[in-house]
Amino acid sequence: MGAEDRDQTAMNEVRVRGRVASAPQARTLPSGDELWTFRLVVPRSPQQPRTDGRRAARSDWMTCTVWTARCRRAVSRWSEGDEVEVEGALRRRHYRTPTGATSVLEVEVAAARRARG
Repeated sequence: MGAEDRDQTAMNEVRVRGRVASAPQARTLPSGDELWTFRLVVPRSPQQPRTDGRRAARSDWMTCTVWTARCRRAVSRWSEGDEVEVEGALRRRHYRTPTGATSVLEVEVAAARRARG
């Protein structure tokens, strides 16, 4: 498989539907960029077995980041408990803390909307 073939098969796309865990929050970074973040709770199917062999409903929690003005306007109107759909890509963001450099894996949102029943 050549480099061209590998590039065509590589994909980083995320599409999830879940509930907003807490109201989205805005903050201004030292660079002057505005960043909105929120946590999304996505239930797993109860059919998926747990590691201990039992079947039970579980959920995944993920941090989502919003950089574009269009998406910021959409998520600024969301509240805790809203059912929403987001599309984007997984991104690792690096930053400095008082204890040193760190990174976090987040969903970088490219499209966001409230889910319809």
